[in-house]
Amino acid sequence: MTALPFTPMGIDHVVLMVRDQAASQKFYMDVLGCTVDAVNERAKIIHLRFGEQQIDIVPGNGPSDEAAETDMDHLCLSIRCDDLPALAAALQARGVVLDGGIVTRLGAFGVGPSLYLRDPDGYKIELKPR
Repeated sequence: MTALPFTPMGIDHVVLMVRDQAASQKFYMDVLGCTVDAVNERAKIIHLRFGEQQIDIVPGNGPSDEAAETDMDHLCLSIRCDDLPALAAALQARGVVLDGGIVTRLGAFGVGPSLYLRDPDGYKIELKPR
């Protein structure tokens, strides 16, 4: 079988349809440390920077809506973190509800601990240290 003419490099960006763009922008900036990379006023897209990747938030229906039956299961964000329990406690101190505890999972950079949380639209986000 011939190799395809590309090399996988990692996540470039993820586009999320959100109910409240301002609430989602605040969550991704205040809780996950994103910054605004660009705003496309015409298309109503806020491009948020997370390390080398982007998370685009667009007005629409979040996964809590009945019409969104085939939405993404979760977004895994690769992070640098020496103390995941301390991070979990800091998130909870900000009012973030964790979806379960710290669990060992397989990811793009190997097996290791990670935790799940949800954004304002109910999207599941996995934070996984490299």
